[in-house]
Amino acid sequence: MSFPDLTTELRAALPDLRGRLDANQPMRDITWFRVGGPAQVLFTPADEADLAYVLKTIGADLPVTVVGVGSNLLVRDGGIPGLVVRLGGRGFGGFTVIEGGGQMAVGAAMPDMRAAQSAAKAGLAGLAFYRGIPGTIGGALRMNAGAHGTETKDIFVSARAVDGHGIIHVLPHADMHFTYRHCGLPEDFIFTEATFQGTPGDPAEIERQMNEVTAYREANQPTKSRTGGSTFKNPPGHSAWKLVDAAGCRGFRVGGAHVSEMHANFLINDGEASAQDIERLGETVRARVQAAAGVTLEWEIKRIGVTGAGQGAVVAA
Repeated sequence: MSFPDLTTELRAALPDLRGRLDANQPMRDITWFRVGGPAQVLFTPADEADLAYVLKTIGADLPVTVVGVGSNLLVRDGGIPGLVVRLGGRGFGGFTVIEGGGQMAVGAAMPDMRAAQSAAKAGLAGLAFYRGIPGTIGGALRMNAGAHGTETKDIFVSARAVDGHGIIHVLPHADMHFTYRHCGLPEDFIFTEATFQGTPGDPAEIERQMNEVTAYREANQPTKSRTGGSTFKNPPGHSAWKLVDAAGCRGFRVGGAHVSEMHANFLINDGEASAQDIERLGETVRARVQAAAGVTLEWEIKRIGVTGAGQGAVVAA
């Protein structure tokens, strides 16, 4: 499936564009699940000003979706209509230590793992938990990502973001309205940078902590498989994987996808799965957990896009 090519029209309407526009870019090449249809227009902005210019100019005429490295993302087989924004490392991947006070400014496109490593090299503790989170800082802000007892909100100072009208915002902690795996900002806000608070630490000790995080993840999660990370949020008072396991879903299969045998909160693409296989698997697991335990699991993986031609809609349990 492909969409009409809008790039010529957009370039004409955006004479001062400095970023890149690509038509019908396959999202399966980006997502960790390795599934999904194309992005109608994939936009890689040159920097924050370029992003603001494009969003201000196109207005509300074109739907806008933002993606990161595709680690916690399921793109449906029909692809994503409209403009898909993906921040690149050149304009949004910086790391700067702010003199005096242990703070650091981190670009939203920087992978979480690299942010942890950069903080360690700078002798700043507090970001070691990011070593085990597969994603970018922008996604970590949007989802209040966390692991090993620490969440993004615990180190957050402020962020920069561009809204759907192209207006640049500087956001203090109170404006983020962080809750478990969620921030309360409107969906059209695209993060460009975050400032985090670290504490002085010994680089060798921080490296040791990160190695522990890595070892735990490799021992307990299917890190070498085609997966999207943790599939469901932990409901209050429960562990999602325990509920999935108790419902008899470990190893359960739909088409070319199955529930991981190693960790029951991970869905795996065997190599031949469609996005519909993965989503139907997840919804079946949700239905079985609801029937067995009376608990409704919420997706942690973000599902976007439209179903492919000839596919039926996936109905949430």
